[in-house]
Amino acid sequence: MDDLLEQVELLESSANLSTSIGDVQKAIDMLMAARAKIAADPKTAPVTLAKLQDAFKKTLETAQKDLKPIYSGLNKYGKALDKKFKDKPLPSAENDALSSHPSLINRAIAMHLLREGQFGVASTFIEEANRRPPHPEPTPNTPNPYIRDSWEKDIAEGTFNSEKLQQQFADMYHILHELRDARNLQPAIQWARQRSDVLEARGSNLEFELCRLQFICLFAQAQDDDMEDENPSGPLHAVAYAQRELAPFQKRYAREIQQLICATVFWQNIEHSPYQRLFYNDSAWEEVAHSFNREFCSLLGLSADSPLFIAATAGAIALPYLLKMQAIMKEKRTEWTTQDELPVEIPLPSQYHFHSIFVCPVSKEQTTDANPPMMMPCGHVIAQESLDKLSKGGRFKCPYCPNESQPKDARKVVL
Repeated sequence: MDDLLEQVELLESSANLSTSIGDVQKAIDMLMAARAKIAADPKTAPVTLAKLQDAFKKTLETAQKDLKPIYSGLNKYGKALDKKFKDKPLPSAENDALSSHPSLINRAIAMHLLREGQFGVASTFIEEANRRPPHPEPTPNTPNPYIRDSWEKDIAEGTFNSEKLQQQFADMYHILHELRDARNLQPAIQWARQRSDVLEARGSNLEFELCRLQFICLFAQAQDDDMEDENPSGPLHAVAYAQRELAPFQKRYAREIQQLICATVFWQNIEHSPYQRLFYNDSAWEEVAHSFNREFCSLLGLSADSPLFIAATAGAIALPYLLKMQAIMKEKRTEWTTQDELPVEIPLPSQYHFHSIFVCPVSKEQTTDANPPMMMPCGHVIAQESLDKLSKGGRFKCPYCPNESQPKDARKVVL
């Protein structure tokens, strides 16, 4: 995807839409002025139009010249897209686990729209999905479409409470707007304090991060005027805020609070003090906004990122490998018979690795809940099925060292 991002960056750097818009607006102003002049004195129409012709033509030529880099950039981006996503047939639906669960797909789309703040579109989508509910049809090697989990029934049966979720996400976007655009911490601090016990039980740092950033904002307030004052108002207000608001965090964040208080000693030269990193962090606001977004979604039982976006991105990365694998299997006339695993390893980015896995060194198969990893007394780990085959109920030798043990001595490993 790097080549596509490169083309987007080139397009953004070369295309100056504001200049093009200005040239078009200039042409419109010229026409409006000429119309007003002719309306005021119709006898001047021939002279006015004659003067307008050359000037208007030059303005349009300038606007078209400004648009050439945009057309060129779009053309290059289109070629890059065609090169990246070649016209190939999609994989067959033999192992499609979602086609028999259309209600699940509709729910994922509705949740994505709500998470993105597209409330009007989400309401229309849910209304139309309820008006024309899908009729799932079984497909080979997929779960029974008529056995639904509770979280799948809500949209299938029209009980999906989108209004409640819409209000909750509207509150989230309001607080995020205050953080990112207005640099106002109060709504987020109030939200965190109302849920202080829950956040504390989760081990969340959000409330303290918000209060620490508020301390820094108060410290920096009127800093230029305080340089010549023996009693700086900004640092004094920050210290008063710390005494009033940071006391509940003393037990857990004693070291961090001590650093904030000690920084006030360097109020005249904080930029070159040991605490410079605390007060000159350009990403502090975005970090606290991300923390708030993550905690807000977690309290709703949701991930910080849209599952539909993650699935679509991971699918786009995996698709070329699956297409290549499908072509190889077709050429060699082989079949993909493993139902619970992909036929090839997909190199997904680290942010898309959500679960720890263990592959048995004996069977070369990934462990599951039914076949968990087992650690022998010698410290080596193999899968339960491999352990059963090696031991056959009696004493056995470890396949990787000379130690012997009993099956009952092996302990289940939880990842």
